Amino acid sequence: MELRDWDYLDVILFSGDAYIDHPAFGAAVIGRLLEKQGLRVAIVPQPNWRDDLRDFKKLGVPRLFFGISAGAMDSMINHYTANKRLRSNDAYTADGKSGMRPDRATIVYSKILKELFPDVPVVLGGIEASLRRVTHYDYWDDKLHKTILSDTGADLLIYGMGEQPLQQLVRELQAGKKMDEIREIPQTAFLVRKNNVPENIFKEETRLFPHEACLKDKLKQAKNFRVVEEESNRIDAARILQDVDDKTLVLNPPFPPVTEAEIDASFDLPYTRMPHPKYKGKHIPAYEMIKFSVNIHRGCFGGCAFCTISAHQGKFIASRSKKSILGEVRKITEMPDFKGYISDLGGPSANMYRMQGKQLSVCSKCKRPSCIYPNVCPNLDTDHSALLDVYREAAAVPDVKKIFIGSGIRYDILLHDSKDEKTKRSTEAYTEELIAKHVSGRLKVAPEHTSRETLNVMRKPPFDQFYRFSRIFDKINRQYNLNQQLIPYFISSHPGCAETDMADLAAITKDLNFKLEQVQDFTPSPMTLATEIYYTGYHPYTLEHVYAAHTKEQKNAQRRFFFWYDDAYKKEIIAALRRNNRPDLIKKLYPRG
Repeated sequence: MELRDWDYLDVILFSGDAYIDHPAFGAAVIGRLLEKQGLRVAIVPQPNWRDDLRDFKKLGVPRLFFGISAGAMDSMINHYTANKRLRSNDAYTADGKSGMRPDRATIVYSKILKELFPDVPVVLGGIEASLRRVTHYDYWDDKLHKTILSDTGADLLIYGMGEQPLQQLVRELQAGKKMDEIREIPQTAFLVRKNNVPENIFKEETRLFPHEACLKDKLKQAKNFRVVEEESNRIDAARILQDVDDKTLVLNPPFPPVTEAEIDASFDLPYTRMPHPKYKGKHIPAYEMIKFSVNIHRGCFGGCAFCTISAHQGKFIASRSKKSILGEVRKITEMPDFKGYISDLGGPSANMYRMQGKQLSVCSKCKRPSCIYPNVCPNLDTDHSALLDVYREAAAVPDVKKIFIGSGIRYDILLHDSKDEKTKRSTEAYTEELIAKHVSGRLKVAPEHTSRETLNVMRKPPFDQFYRFSRIFDKINRQYNLNQQLIPYFISSHPGCAETDMADLAAITKDLNFKLEQVQDFTPSPMTLATEIYYTGYHPYTLEHVYAAHTKEQKNAQRRFFFWYDDAYKKEIIAALRRNNRPDLIKKLYPRG
């Protein structure tokens, strides 16, 4: 501040992550965006909440507001495993050190600021706040929580990718409006007294069951979820209201998907692409993972039941221009430790770049959470030509030796039999070029399970599509004389998965000669379909009962089937198969007895 001759700040941002001035990290994006609007911005990364709170006081009071984000992950998922054990490291902290942010960081930071500076507005953002914007199930407390606005006392919540609402908020504050007068910005949420709900300026309005009603009746919580998810996936969504205590939560509908120019503007801000100099000589794992990668689009229309991407980024794809992408590739080549290898040109899914509805008027009426489950929508344009063009031009940038695709591939899109010949040819060309030129020895895909019933709950395609893709993968490897591996991801204890489903998964993957590495136990995270099923016991769309493993014993019993080949689990697995009357699988897994 002294170097810049600043005697005040407009906005002070608090983040749960170490500060990295890179477009993959939210605090940097928001800070640079506010700076571009002419504001004086300060960022306080990982403030100390245990001492005399000097980190919260030292920069004084901002002219406009404090901004809070827990970081790139929900702080509870960052801290705890699926078995609720404390993790020993934090990828978003220097040297991976744990304990540099509190549990429920958004709440802790907000309460401190509200206590120290009660008259200064607090604005919440980031994934933790975004996915806790309405009544939600909290796995770590094993109960429903109110909107995070209730627990924090914050004035406004910006959900999703925040550039558009934030810029409008700043314009209105600069025009002289007070925070409690700003009620019409899309993609924001706030609390008002029950008898003081502002007039609805949006096309529609819908009301959820009150928080208190959901506490008493899990079926009402399940029904609420369907409304929230469907409205999150509409282009022209309704405003949502929910009563909580003596107040009403007002959740304004999201902005339309960002245009190419808008997403380019966000990525083209003057980032240094480096961690702050205070971390010199230290290793930040999350940064090391993405330092030579480029994010080419936002959003995901997969709609997987366990994933929060569409709830936060939306299902509509926002793609960067080729010029912006190539500009970032060139910046990477100028980094001092760049060795010629781009680790990823991807996004939430690797192969959704530029994909959208052929007729957007059809999309504007659609509420489907997924454009590819249970089948690929006939209105979805799955042409891979633009993506291939980006790969080829990026590979031609001087000093680039090779480009790898590290993001997950949706092979159900690649296997889709399009009726359009150009699209079909582009998909075949993409599949061949991906496998022949852009795999770093191992290609990650995510079948997630083998059981048709479990996959239906997950909103994932049948496992026979993995067989089909595996045959294509092997054929192209032989064609190019390559020795590459297909690495599948699987999840245990997902709602809809029984112990016998995991036993079948073990037998099927054994037949495929897989000793699984990329596995995880389902962790219920706020605002996903799978979490609502886990908590309520009902599928929000059918209202039918769905089984889910809940106890530590049930979850461990499922997870050990991933490791059937480990002698440490053999005795327990055989006992479980006998208990479930599956002697056939004992013979399959352990033919020698």
